[in-house]
Amino acid sequence: MNDAHPTHYDAVVVGAGISGALVAKQLAARGHHVLILEAGADRGEDAATYRSYHTNFQLTELKTPNSPYPPNPSAPSPSVLDITSIAAGKPDSNGYFVQRGPNPFGSNYTRVVGGTTMHWLGTCLRMQPVDFRIHSEFGRGVDWPLGYDDLAPYYERAEWEIGVAGDKAENEFHGIHFAPDYDYPMEPIPKSFSDRWFEQGVAGMKVRLNNGEDKVLAVSATPQGRNSTPRPGRHKVGGETAGPYGSAGNTGPFYAFQGQRCEGNSSCIPLCPVQAKYSALKTLQQARQQKGRVELRTQSVVSKVDTDPASGRVTGITYKRYEFSGAPVWEMKHVTAKVYVLATNAIENAKLALASDLCPSSGQLGRNLMDHPYVLTWGLAPRPVGAFRGPGSTASIPSLRDGRFRTDTAATRLELANWGWNFAANSPYSDVQRLVGRDNLFGAALRARLRDEVPRQVRIGIMPEQLPSSVNRVSIDPAWRDSLGEPRPVIDYSVDDYSRAGVLQALDVTRAVFARLGIEDRSVVDPSAPGYVTLAGRGFVYFGAGHNAGTHRIGLSPRDSVTNVDGRSWDHDNLWLVGCGAMPTIATSNPTLTMTALVLKAADSLQRELEGA
Repeated sequence: MNDAHPTHYDAVVVGAGISGALVAKQLAARGHHVLILEAGADRGEDAATYRSYHTNFQLTELKTPNSPYPPNPSAPSPSVLDITSIAAGKPDSNGYFVQRGPNPFGSNYTRVVGGTTMHWLGTCLRMQPVDFRIHSEFGRGVDWPLGYDDLAPYYERAEWEIGVAGDKAENEFHGIHFAPDYDYPMEPIPKSFSDRWFEQGVAGMKVRLNNGEDKVLAVSATPQGRNSTPRPGRHKVGGETAGPYGSAGNTGPFYAFQGQRCEGNSSCIPLCPVQAKYSALKTLQQARQQKGRVELRTQSVVSKVDTDPASGRVTGITYKRYEFSGAPVWEMKHVTAKVYVLATNAIENAKLALASDLCPSSGQLGRNLMDHPYVLTWGLAPRPVGAFRGPGSTASIPSLRDGRFRTDTAATRLELANWGWNFAANSPYSDVQRLVGRDNLFGAALRARLRDEVPRQVRIGIMPEQLPSSVNRVSIDPAWRDSLGEPRPVIDYSVDDYSRAGVLQALDVTRAVFARLGIEDRSVVDPSAPGYVTLAGRGFVYFGAGHNAGTHRIGLSPRDSVTNVDGRSWDHDNLWLVGCGAMPTIATSNPTLTMTALVLKAADSLQRELEGA
C-alpha cells in the first residue's frame, strides 16, 4: 500500500466474506465510500486464480475444505486435520485454535477473499418460527429479540442476493411460510435419484420418539445457493436485469447469478468448477463496481479497534499490512471512518473485539459459541441409487426439526447425502484401497466390484441443534499468538446432554429407515476418535459442521446481549458486529441464510445512520 490511499471513509468493514461484501454493496449503492480490510492474501480474483484453487485441491492428498488455499502464516486458518483428543488440563495447540475442551471444536473457516463461502455447501434453509422462541416454548436456550415474521422480508432479500434455487411448497413445514406473491429466484435443483428412492421408501412411515410422540417421516427438497433455471419473467441467465429484491443494472462482467447452471459435478465442496454455486466473490464484485466507492485492501490484519475512553466511540482501526505471506515484518496502518463494521466470522469477530477491549457491558462477548455437532450414518443400499451425482445434498428429512420432544431432546435435521461415503469413509479412494489390500482384487474384478458397491452407497447426516452456553466460548490469552503477534483463538467447548439426546433419538430413526429400505448398515463408531462422546452408555462420533455461531448475540438489553437487533454495539454507538456471531440460537438449519438476512437488516441501520435518518 502507499500513502496515496485515503485514510478516512464513510465506513470501514473488517472482512471480505459475504457479510462484509453485502454491507459494502448496499452502502456503496447509496453513494457512501467504504473500505474493506481483508486479512487474506492478495491473490487476485480472476478466472486464473479460481482455476489455481482447483489445481491446489486436485494435488492435495488429504482433501479438506481448506485444501485449495495455500497456508498463510500471516493470516492462519483452522484446519480439520489439526483436531486431536484433548487431554484433561492440557490445551491442544496443534493448530490455529488453542482448544481447552473438554470436547474438541471440530469446525473451521477460511481467511481468504470471499471468506468461508469459498468452501461452503450452499444450503439455504430458513429457520422455523418456533426456533425464534425456544425458551418460551420449551424452556431451553433464549428467545430471539425478533420473530420469523420480522425477519421474513430480509429472508426474501437474502434469497435474491444469493440467488437461491428452491421450491416454496417443499419448504412450508413446521410453520415456515412465504408471502403469497413471493418465490425463489431460481427453480429448485431437482431431487437426486437417491432422494427420490428415500422419498418413496419412507412415504407414510411413522416413528415413535422417546417422549411417546409420533412422527410421520417425509423428504423435502433443500433450497440451494446455486444456479438452476431462472424463473420465467423474473430475470435471465447472464445477469439480473430487474426484480423485486435486486437492483437493476448489474449486467456487466460480474452479476448476481454469475456462473453456469449446476452441472452435477459432485465438486461443490470446496469449489464448484463452473461457479454455479454462490460465493461472496460475486457480491464483492458487484460492490466494487459502484463507481469506485468500494476499496478492498488485502493482506491487512486488523490488530485493534481503537476507542475513546470518555465517549466509548470507535476512533479508528489499526492494522498490519504484510507484503508476503509469512514475512517477519509488516507496516502498521491506521484508518478512520464515520461507522465501523466487524464482519469476519463468529470466532474472529470475538477475538478482535476481545483484543480491543470492546463491548464489556453484558459479559457475553465471546460466549455462547455454537455449532452443529454433525454425526454420520452410512450403509449399502440393496440397489444402485446413483451415488456421487449432483450437489452434496439436495434433500433432507425435516420431520425431527420440531416437536414437543424439544423440552428434553434436541431437534435434528436428517440430511440425505448424494456423495456416498466420501465424508464418512473417504470413498471412493478408500474403497479401492480396501478391495485391493483386503480382498486382493485387481483389473476387471476390481472394476466390477466398484461398479457394484459405489453406486449403492448411502449416507444420512444428523444435524442437532446446540443450545447457547456461557461456558462454550472464545477467549484470548497473551501466551498464545500467531506469527504477526496477534492473539490465537482459545476455545472452550462441550456438547451437552440435550444435543447428545437429540443425536441418539435421530440414530434410532435412521436405523429404522435403514431397516425399512433394506440398507445394510456399515456405520462405524471409533471410541478413540477425538469427537467420541457418550450418553446413557451409548456413544457416537461427531464432527464440526463449519457452522460457527454465537459469541456476539443480538438482544433487547445490554445486560444479556452484545448488540441490539440491528447489530449495533450497546457500548459503542458507531460500531456494528455482523455475521453468524449475532445469532442467539442456531436451531437445525444451516446458518448462512439467516446470517445474510441479519446482515441486510444491519446494513439498513448503517445506511440510516450515515444518512441521518
